[in-house]
Order: sequence, then structure tokens, then C-alpha cells
Amino acid sequence: MITRLSEYLQRPAEEIGSRTPFAEYGLDSVAALSLYGDIEEEFGLYLEPTVAWDHPTADELARHLRDEFAKAGDGRREV
Repeated sequence: MITRLSEYLQRPAEEIGSRTPFAEYGLDSVAALSLYGDIEEEFGLYLEPTVAWDHPTADELARHLRDEFAKAGDGRREV
């Protein structure tokens, strides 16, 4: 999650705190949607556009995705 965020935020991964809200880094909706697209493609999950606002840190979003992926069974679930 941190590595991918660093790409979209154009910052070194070392500068991104896993508990720092995305808004503090200036993650805009375009970057958030691109991040969702990557997650959807890699894990076969469908993400609601509000996921980053509902889970506003890398730790929270990763935990949510882990839980949803585990529930999905076949790897496909609307999140």
C-alpha cells in the first residue's frame, strides 16, 4: 500500500506514514481512483469511490481490504 501510494503522491515511501491521513499528503480524487483501479485489478475487488474517505490511512485501508478479500471467498466482492 505504501509503495503504491508513494508512486501516486510522488514521494519516497519512507516519507509516507501508514497512520497519516491521505488528505495530509494531498491525495486527490484522480490519484485515489487510479489507486482503486490498481487494487481492483490486482485483487479482483470492486471498490466504492468513498473507500479512501471511509478508511483514510494506509493502515485502515489495508486492514479493510484484507478483511473484505478474506470474506470474498472467490476474490470478487463489492467493497
